[in-house]
Amino acid sequence: MRETYQQMKKPELLAPAGSLEAFFAAMEKGADAVYAGLREFSARAKAKNFTLSQMERMVAYAHGLNRKVYITLNTLVKEGELPQLVETLSALEAMGADGVILQDLGVARLIRDHFPGLPRHASTQMTIHNLPGVRMLEEMGFERVVLARELHLDDITAICRASKVEIECFIHGALCFAVSGQCYFSSFLGGHSGNRGRCAQPCRRQYRHRGKEGYYLSTNDLSVVDLIPEMAAAGVASLKIEGRMKSAEYVASVVEAYRLVLDAPERKRAEAAARAKEILKLSFGRVPTRGFLASRTPTDIATPTLRGATGRFLGEIRSVRGDRITFESRDRLFVGDRVRVQPKSDMAGRAFTVKELFVGKERVKSAREKSLVTVVAPFAFKTGDAVFKVSSETAFTMSENACLKRLEAVRTGKVPCDLELTLDGETLRVAARAGGGTLAASFPLSTLEPSRTADMAGVLRAQFSRTGETPFELRSLAAPGFPAVLIPPARLKEIRREFYARLAGEVTAEAGKRRGEARRRVLASLVPAGVPARPPRPEVTVRGEHLRDATLLRQPGIDAILLPVSRANLHQLPSSARRLRGDEGRIVWHLPFIIFDADLPFYEEAIDALCAHGFRRFELANLSHFALLKGREVELSTDFRLFSLNTQALLAWRELGAEAATLYIEDDAENMATLLAAELPLRRRVLVYGAVPAMTTRIAIKGVKGDAPLVSDRGEEYEVAVRGNLTTITPATRFSLTHFRGKLQEAGCGSFVVDLSQAPREKWRPILDALARGEALPGTSEFNFVMGLV
Repeated sequence: MRETYQQMKKPELLAPAGSLEAFFAAMEKGADAVYAGLREFSARAKAKNFTLSQMERMVAYAHGLNRKVYITLNTLVKEGELPQLVETLSALEAMGADGVILQDLGVARLIRDHFPGLPRHASTQMTIHNLPGVRMLEEMGFERVVLARELHLDDITAICRASKVEIECFIHGALCFAVSGQCYFSSFLGGHSGNRGRCAQPCRRQYRHRGKEGYYLSTNDLSVVDLIPEMAAAGVASLKIEGRMKSAEYVASVVEAYRLVLDAPERKRAEAAARAKEILKLSFGRVPTRGFLASRTPTDIATPTLRGATGRFLGEIRSVRGDRITFESRDRLFVGDRVRVQPKSDMAGRAFTVKELFVGKERVKSAREKSLVTVVAPFAFKTGDAVFKVSSETAFTMSENACLKRLEAVRTGKVPCDLELTLDGETLRVAARAGGGTLAASFPLSTLEPSRTADMAGVLRAQFSRTGETPFELRSLAAPGFPAVLIPPARLKEIRREFYARLAGEVTAEAGKRRGEARRRVLASLVPAGVPARPPRPEVTVRGEHLRDATLLRQPGIDAILLPVSRANLHQLPSSARRLRGDEGRIVWHLPFIIFDADLPFYEEAIDALCAHGFRRFELANLSHFALLKGREVELSTDFRLFSLNTQALLAWRELGAEAATLYIEDDAENMATLLAAELPLRRRVLVYGAVPAMTTRIAIKGVKGDAPLVSDRGEEYEVAVRGNLTTITPATRFSLTHFRGKLQEAGCGSFVVDLSQAPREKWRPILDALARGEALPGTSEFNFVMGLV
């Protein structure tokens, strides 16, 4: 029998908290939980974020309301940052955080081994998009998985029904044009990696295609308020609102709207959804889309004619005179409203609060829609730049100072305390257990008179339950054999205060000592810095595209070839088997990082066929691939898309069965050298040439074909290639470290990968020769190797 809407378990409503104002707005408007970042290790480094002290009070405040706080540690961590990460994890476990949202498997490994009190949630940045991936995380002890935003509601339903781990899905807010976790665009432009929380949002900029300008890569905002009942029926445990960079007004409006729909009885659901959509208009978001949740081939996710800026479009600047900009406002405008001006170039927009507003020459407090208004702007802008209203003076708001005062008044979580009291003559003995520590104390009493009550445990409990400003709360009190005597109330109050003060000192010191010892153990368990050993002759693996490219194995200096597991290659396999005989051990089969559940049968059959032909080497690019190859007699290695930026991540891949790992494509020389020198039980490879897949997306780019590049405002060209339901955007400038061959070998690199899959055949030999001689290739990019990964 199908459950009714009311009988289903209501999903958690999860809101963003990028500022204190947004945190309290989410709490006030009814969010069940919030997710918030620290000032380090957050995927939204540009948000205000929080100190550990603030986070502790936020957790206590939320717990007082029976709400939850999840901490976002969803960035990739460099080796040198691991000690700071250990300190952070220790503090988060101590404060009782409800979960950690993470991307880096190195972070997951540290939590698993040393901080088991922290539940692990897999970030959408992990690119989990199929059932095998979810089940892998389930086996690894994760409590929740945030699914990729490229899934249809039917896919999500199937995953929810076939797995035990909690499933979390985005329901509202900004969408990444690329598959989350697999965008290298921002990093390629200047080292500011989206996977390190510093995305410069190149997707929001204007590009040209065949001379036509448009916002080809800028997505509309997800909004599925009318799909909430279906998502609840699917079994989704948590409904996530995007927006840690957004204002408190945005958070308040969006949380209020979705709370209204979640709490509405079934008979009033349509009415609630209609009201919610009206409330959402106050959030100043972009044009709404239901994304892939409602369609496998949506056509409304990106509209090239629409600017990518958030907010309500007011108009374009008609004139600039000094610090004053004039435009016709399509909406009402108030002094106190916040606006952002978006340049026509690909530069980022700038926001400010309207402090002076004029209609004609008259200074006004407000202006009607379609008025020609003049605003005093603190920044320089140009005619033609677009003006957006991003928040309203009339909307919900709470000042930062008011938020700070409210937070300072929060008492952090109290430690449960168990007491046992006995009377030994005229001495009161109190024994306590709290916070993992113990304390026994004795207090002298004068001659005691008989009491009228025999319930001495009740009398003592009433006194010792008054813990006041102490860090304790009385959980239990026992008074075995305590005689019925009258202890003067003033003396008992004095004993209570003195005892709790001594207990606080003891427990705090003991807890600090235990945490210090635990931290030392964790830090001691980190992989020590190694001494680089130059390998005698490094292995060279080339990456091709077609089965016929295996002829590269006949060229001198080529040890192995990487080939994609594709339908074309599998079709040619039977006819090529004889020619490849004897080379099976030199061919590594690469699985694509996106394999939707509907495509799994082909890849499972392909793996069977390859193994039947004697192939045993596979390169994996997604966590789900480990599940596909589980139990087979094969040799596994990981692609750079399985992030390896620290030794803990490398050890995690080894534990899963990998024997080699390609280091992260965004990495820099310093961090890479540390990883190459470390003593680890798996081989490390470095990609030294290739095309950087700046973006891989499931979103079709309107009006763009692969016969002409996208061109940025700076003249940079990007190739567009469509394969099946995925589109790849690649900088025309190739990535190359061939001239650093000697430096990499000195650092301990014993294996190089050369990706020739997108290079013309006539360039293969010059590329390989450049690597052999350690020479630079003209017109290529070093990516972050020299300038550093931020």
